Amino acid sequence: MHVIEAQGLWKTYGKGETEVVALRDVSLRVSRGEVAALLGPSGSGKSSLLTTLGLLQFPDRGSVRIGELEAVIEGRLRVDAARVRRERIGFVFQKANLIPFLNALDNVLVAFEINNRGGREARQRAAALLDYLGLADRLAHMPDELSGGQQQRVAIARALAMEPPVILADEPTAALDGRRSRDVMQLFRRVAHERGTAVVIVTHDHRTLDAFDTVHEMEDGVLRTTPHPSAAPAH
Repeated sequence: MHVIEAQGLWKTYGKGETEVVALRDVSLRVSRGEVAALLGPSGSGKSSLLTTLGLLQFPDRGSVRIGELEAVIEGRLRVDAARVRRERIGFVFQKANLIPFLNALDNVLVAFEINNRGGREARQRAAALLDYLGLADRLAHMPDELSGGQQQRVAIARALAMEPPVILADEPTAALDGRRSRDVMQLFRRVAHERGTAVVIVTHDHRTLDAFDTVHEMEDGVLRTTPHPSAAPAH
């Protein structure tokens, strides 16, 4: 099943001499349990595609479906974008963006509280997520007491809090060294394959491509797709 699907996306910024076509008739499908990479040089359209899939911006033309939900049809938003983002999409960015005065557990709890789901059960689930990601002994640690890789694990736990069918990550390992980059990418792969989450990751890091099921390369707004020869998504 395709958890997220885009059809015929076009996106243009500016007009006249300043016009830039960021997306040129882009179509993309990502299945349950699949980890997909978006590669390409700066300005190729990767981030435009990711933010369009995440309903952070909207295409001039084209459609976006998340699960059974037709979110965008022919460039027109058909849903409450903020609610869909809260309930169906987990975001992870280049920086972990943890709240500096909250410990690891409370940083994850923020995601539950935004959705009005605080309380004892939420604390138990937040702790279980951090345990799942190898941080059971770091619940009370503040962000500045965690390594870069540990901070990204907290950010991934926060993204998983509402059990979204989709996770979108923008350069999540850019600030990490090679070993920690590989650890984080393998963690995304584990999350996808064990939890059936569709994961799309913008990355420049060719060292971690073995973590992906599918590699999509972008150039000048055009998307090309190559199934990874050594990996297959779990369904």
